[in-house]
Amino acid sequence: MKIQSVKALLAGESLLQEIHVKGWIRTFRSNRFIALNDGSTINNIQCVVDFENTDEATLRRITTGAAVSIKGTLVESQGRGQSYEVQVKHIEILGDSDPEEYPIQPKKHSLEFLREKAHLRVRTSTFSAIMRVRSTLAFAIHNYFRQTGFNYVHTPVITGSDAEGAGEMFRVSTLDPKNPPLTENGQVDYSEDFFGKETNLTVSGQLEAETYAMGLGKVYTFGPTFRAENSNTSRHLAEFWMIEPEVAFLDLDGNMDLAEDFIKNVLSYVLEHCEDDLKFLEDRLKDEEKTKPAAERSEMSLTEKLRFVIDNNFKRVSYTEAIEILKQSKPNKKKKFQYIIEEWGADLQSEHERYLVEKHFNAPVILFDYPAKIKAFYMRLNEDGNTVRAMDILFPGIGEIVGGSQREERYDVLRQKVADMGIDEKELWWYLELRKFGTAVHSGFGLGFERLVLFVTGMTNIRDVIPFPRTPQNAEF
Repeated sequence: MKIQSVKALLAGESLLQEIHVKGWIRTFRSNRFIALNDGSTINNIQCVVDFENTDEATLRRITTGAAVSIKGTLVESQGRGQSYEVQVKHIEILGDSDPEEYPIQPKKHSLEFLREKAHLRVRTSTFSAIMRVRSTLAFAIHNYFRQTGFNYVHTPVITGSDAEGAGEMFRVSTLDPKNPPLTENGQVDYSEDFFGKETNLTVSGQLEAETYAMGLGKVYTFGPTFRAENSNTSRHLAEFWMIEPEVAFLDLDGNMDLAEDFIKNVLSYVLEHCEDDLKFLEDRLKDEEKTKPAAERSEMSLTEKLRFVIDNNFKRVSYTEAIEILKQSKPNKKKKFQYIIEEWGADLQSEHERYLVEKHFNAPVILFDYPAKIKAFYMRLNEDGNTVRAMDILFPGIGEIVGGSQREERYDVLRQKVADMGIDEKELWWYLELRKFGTAVHSGFGLGFERLVLFVTGMTNIRDVIPFPRTPQNAEF
């Protein structure tokens, strides 16, 4: 007999028919009622055991966390809260299950505790909902780019270049850490390493994606990236996923159009296809908000935040205009901001970004034309010589979620910027060479996938939206 999903059974697809379902027991009460879940939906299906015809040994093994195989009949439920239930005719316990040791009991557990049980936390309603939303978002991203003519490019995880110029990278080496070969001046001799040079885990696939955009026209990467930043905040991971499209013959205005359309499309898709999970997460967020002081509570529900982004045109504002708005704002004048804005050139913080979105414009905001000194070397220099064709997209509750730019396509200008920032030209010879052969205007952006999942699910810690978070002092599982 074909195994059916809980989701299909709850849709009543096999009413009054013999069915076969497998899953994990969430609860077992009154020696009779099993709440069964198989991960296909946030909702459990009730399975009613005929305890008079079930031997005692089997009944003792029906415990929270146990995996079971159930055969029975799908009938209309006589109880509240569900339309259908399974009248159990045969139940088999799969594998071992120790009710005294299973840590995920049917009660509220703290998120901190569940991070310590990352191998089991997906069996809770909260984390199963988050991971289904994450999966749907990933599909929506690929689907959008496929429908709009992009080619998916797998850029390298191991790289000899630092796209961001931050220097906070994980080294990749096969040299003996206790006795590495040394050069004449006492430095580690990476010419004897596996790749014959110093290599690291990538912080971005952007530079390599640019090379393929200049041949395929429209490409995107969607893969893991790594940053050795010793930060234990709720917004940082050492390993995370990035979406990075790159498009030839596209200027900054077109890049902003692309990013806005992409985000609205993906959020619309998840609203349509994750209704039950989002409803659960929204209710969970409401309960969390009740525990906060009134001043810290969000003015919008989870669904309202998503619709806020989808239904509003993104307000496009230059960095210079934004600085003037912030300088004149009440929080700045009354020194309510933690970081006071005093002059042009300041690097905006999350509190400033959220003020622009939530208070001043009441719409998602795209800031553009940032000071060159606070942005990366590859961004196109404007004619004023002080600003670059950069853009950041700001969301409610989260601040910056997308960063992008028109790339510097002029060989001489890019070469000078590389020199000014102290980057070894030899390390980027191939990137510079792109500007010598068929150079053209091109643009792209980066979106941290976990930041997007964080926004969509309403979670507040980025460690809770990735299956196994990698953070300082933590590489468990």
